[in-house]
Amino acid sequence: MTKYTGMQVNTVEDFTYGKCVKPVTTKRGLVIGGGTVYPELNFTLPAINIEDSTWPQIKGHYQQMITEACQRAVELYAPGLVVEFETLPPMTIKPEWGAEITGILRQTLDTYYDKHGLLGALRITPNDIREHERPPYMRQGHLWENMLSSFHQCCEKGADFISIESTGGKEVNDDAMIMGDLKMVTFALGVMACRDMKFLWEHIVSICNQHGVIPAGDSACGFGNTAMVLADKRFIPKIWSAIIRVMTVPRTLVGYEAGAIGPSKDCAYEGPYIKAITGCPISMEGRDAACAHLSPVGNISQALADLWSNESVQNVKLLGAMAPTVSLEQLVFTTRFMNTASSKGKAVNNQLRDIMVDSDCSYDPQAYVLRPDVVLKLSKEIIKEPTPYLQTRKAALVVLQELRDAAAKNLFPMSKMEQIWLDKLSKQSDQLPEDENEMIADVIDDIDRDKVRLEEYGIKG
Repeated sequence: MTKYTGMQVNTVEDFTYGKCVKPVTTKRGLVIGGGTVYPELNFTLPAINIEDSTWPQIKGHYQQMITEACQRAVELYAPGLVVEFETLPPMTIKPEWGAEITGILRQTLDTYYDKHGLLGALRITPNDIREHERPPYMRQGHLWENMLSSFHQCCEKGADFISIESTGGKEVNDDAMIMGDLKMVTFALGVMACRDMKFLWEHIVSICNQHGVIPAGDSACGFGNTAMVLADKRFIPKIWSAIIRVMTVPRTLVGYEAGAIGPSKDCAYEGPYIKAITGCPISMEGRDAACAHLSPVGNISQALADLWSNESVQNVKLLGAMAPTVSLEQLVFTTRFMNTASSKGKAVNNQLRDIMVDSDCSYDPQAYVLRPDVVLKLSKEIIKEPTPYLQTRKAALVVLQELRDAAAKNLFPMSKMEQIWLDKLSKQSDQLPEDENEMIADVIDDIDRDKVRLEEYGIKG
C-alpha cells in the first residue's frame, strides 16, 4: 500500500486541465495528463433485453457504435480517443459476454490505429454486481467470483484500463443520506466503504498486474452522484450533497493507495481532490454528459480534466447521426478548444480554466467545492489525517467550515432551508467520534442486519 501523506499539487497556478504530476502512458503511446486533453466516449445499448436470443443484435450495436465513433474521430483529426465500456449487469454476471464485447472494441480500435494512426485506448468498467443480493456478500460468493472473472477476461481481451463504480457501504449510506444523518454517512463512507475499497482494489491491482493492464481508479458515483441527483430533484438539500461529495474523497483515495494510477473514472467528481493529492490524471464529465444526467457543475468540472467524457449515451438515432457519434463530435470539439488555449501558453490556459470555474461556482455549493483553490485548501487538511476514517471525519469538518464561511460571504445562493440544514449538520459534526472503534461501537446497534453483513467488512459484533 502506498500512503499519501502530502500534496502533489500545492498551488492553483500549477493546477489545471490536461496536465498532472504523474501522467499515464498506454501501450500505444497515448499520454494522459501530459499536456493534451483527450475525449473519452462512453456508450451503451438502447432499450433491449440482454439474453441469448438478442446477443447477435447486441454485438451489432457495439460494433456499429465503435466503428462510427472511430471514423468520426479520424474525420475530425482527433489526436487520440479513449473509449469506455461499462458492462451491463448481465455482462458481468456472465463474464464471457463482457469479454466478447471488449474484444470487438479492441479489434476495431486496433484497426483504426493500423489504417489511420488513431491513438485509441480502452477503459473497461465491470459493474459491481455484489449488491444484487441483499444483504450483499462483499468478499465471497458467486457474484464476487463472477466479478473477478470479468476483470480477468476483459484484461485478456484487450483492456488498457480497468475501473469500477464500487458500492461498498451503500447499504447504510442510502438511508442515512435521505435522513440527513451525518454520523451514519461518516460510518458508511469512512469505515465500510474504505475497508471495502482496500479489499477490492488489492484484488483489482493484482489482476491488472498479471495482465499488464493499468488499474485506473474507482468512482463514488453511488454516493456523491446519487446525492447530486437527489438534490437536483429537491429530495435532499444541495448543501448536504456538497458535503457528501467532499466526504467521498478518502474512500476513493484508498484505491490509489492500493495501486490505482489513473485516469480516474469520469463520474468521480471527487477527481480534482484525487489529482491534487496523488498527482494522477483524472477523467471528468459535465455539460457534455447531459445525455446521461443533469448537473449543476457543467463547466467547473472541466477545469481540471485530463480526459473529458460524455458519461454515457444510448445508441439511438438523432437528426445528426447516431447518438454516440454525436457525443464523440461534441467531445472532440470541446477538447480541441481546451488544447488550443493551452497552446497559447500558461496564462491563456489558466484564464480559460478560471472562466470555467467562475461560470459555475457562484450558483451552487456543489460547484463551489470544486473550485481549484477550495480543492487544494480542503485536500491539505484531509491528507494530514493518518487513517481513512479520520480523513473522512476531517473532510466533514473542514467542508462544513468552508461552506459556513462561504455562505456568510454570499459566495453562492443559500435559502433559509439550506441554512437550517447547514446549521443542523454542523451541530451533528460535533458528535463525530475521534476514534474509529468508538464510531463502530456508537452505531452498531442501529445497523439493520437484514440489509448489512458487517462481517463482510471485517467488523465484529
